[in-house]
Amino acid sequence: MSDNRLGIVVAGSLSAGLDIKLDGSASVEDMAVGTYVVVEGVKSSLFGMITDISLEAANQQMAITPPNVSDPFIAEVVSGTAVFGKIKVRPQLFMGSDARSLLDGPRPVKTVPSHYSKVRLATEADMERIFGAEDAKHFHVGNPLDMEIKVCLNLEEFVKRSNGVFGKSGTGKTFLTRILLSGIIQKDIATSLIFDMHSEYGWEGTSEHSKKVKGLKQLLGSKLAVFTLDEQNARRRKVSADYIVEIGYDEIEPQDVEMLSQTLNLTQNACEAVYSFAREFGYGKWLSGVLALEGGEETRILLDRLNVHESSFRNLRRGLDKLSRLPFLVAHARDNSVKRILEYLERGVSVVLEFGRYTDIAAYILVANLLTRRIYDRYRERTERAMGSDETSPQPLVITIEEAHKFLNPQLANQTIFGTIAREMRKYNVTLLVVDQRPSGIDEEVMSQFGTKATYLLDNERDVDNVLMGVAGKNELRTVISKLENKQQTLIFGHALPLPVVIKTREYGSAESYQDFGFKDAAVLKKKAEQDKDELW
Repeated sequence: MSDNRLGIVVAGSLSAGLDIKLDGSASVEDMAVGTYVVVEGVKSSLFGMITDISLEAANQQMAITPPNVSDPFIAEVVSGTAVFGKIKVRPQLFMGSDARSLLDGPRPVKTVPSHYSKVRLATEADMERIFGAEDAKHFHVGNPLDMEIKVCLNLEEFVKRSNGVFGKSGTGKTFLTRILLSGIIQKDIATSLIFDMHSEYGWEGTSEHSKKVKGLKQLLGSKLAVFTLDEQNARRRKVSADYIVEIGYDEIEPQDVEMLSQTLNLTQNACEAVYSFAREFGYGKWLSGVLALEGGEETRILLDRLNVHESSFRNLRRGLDKLSRLPFLVAHARDNSVKRILEYLERGVSVVLEFGRYTDIAAYILVANLLTRRIYDRYRERTERAMGSDETSPQPLVITIEEAHKFLNPQLANQTIFGTIAREMRKYNVTLLVVDQRPSGIDEEVMSQFGTKATYLLDNERDVDNVLMGVAGKNELRTVISKLENKQQTLIFGHALPLPVVIKTREYGSAESYQDFGFKDAAVLKKKAEQDKDELW
């Protein structure tokens, strides 16, 4: 079909979608859920997505007694008339043809086209009109299925709210997150603090079959710094870390331990005992004080005075002993890690914090919550001060966390700093980018606050329901998600895009892809980085 014509509108509604009868020349086998089409009405055009495909017959008798289609002539006669294909299209944007419409751009659709309006495949020109071209604030994240046109995300809108990347393990969440972060940092839209649980974002990461790919440090150079909790791991990997993180006992507050109650199997009484010990020893000395208690008569007298049951104390000690075995947790830190991270962020340098071999979820929750709470307090202070003076507000900060359901589940979402950030959006210029394979574990109120979501294949109905919570047309989008391939295909929707779109994520990992990102000096950066490593080791 030279004009890309598919068929005509025969029925439908704005809420349920449009029924399109395919022309005989349009093969139903060429149709795909997630493909975009244009419905050309009498006065305007509508832009929509194919959400379902079906086979129909003009007469039920055709299904009961099928004709002999082995005869090419009979097959040609019945195809498109007696039997035909039908697609369901959800109209999403109105595209007027007058001067005002061209100036204002596509708008939300509020009507349906007339009967027998023509329907055609969207062209590259249509897609460019909808998604725009890559510029200072728009960033190419992938391509629509079976099209070479670039789908661009509005990064300025993206960082205004917290966002999420979801999908089963191995579908490509980490790759998309690297792509999003590289765009945000490269275009100076925001700085980012990335809690890198599996060492995938800093110096280098891995792809399928353990192939190595460049991390953000190799591509962004001085725009990003690598901090690590595990100096030995960095040495073995020959990674030039900018800073070795240590956390002192005096930096651990009762709220940090309460956050770990589920992970450390602490009872409610044990969590309450933490506050009693903090009042007794002082908030900067309570952890050292508890770890120094060795039992005996003096300890029993202290527990009686604080009204702490001995079983609660033993439960608390078991949890704290587990924390104290983490090598980066020391009695007296050599430097203030929070202060150093803030110095980098306030200079516009993003930070990747690698956990090395400390992939235990207790270490991840402790460090991520502790650092984020203090950094958020600093950003809130600076923003409030700027409101009352001529001081410039801090540049937006995007905090990236994995295993987000551990921080944002219904039991903890109201207690953690991450829940506060997600609900407040960009009130203090701090938002989240969460990466998770179990979105059903995230609190529904928090999930509803996410501005833009990217979801790869999910096979759990509860996960799909939580991701699509509050989204118009969720039933149609559920069908789209179920038809995604296992890798590289994702449905993106929300504030940073004019409408939901299924894309094949752009390539990341080859020399050509790095240059396509705009890292034209990638070879120079690598040479300099190798020299830095040689000097260090």
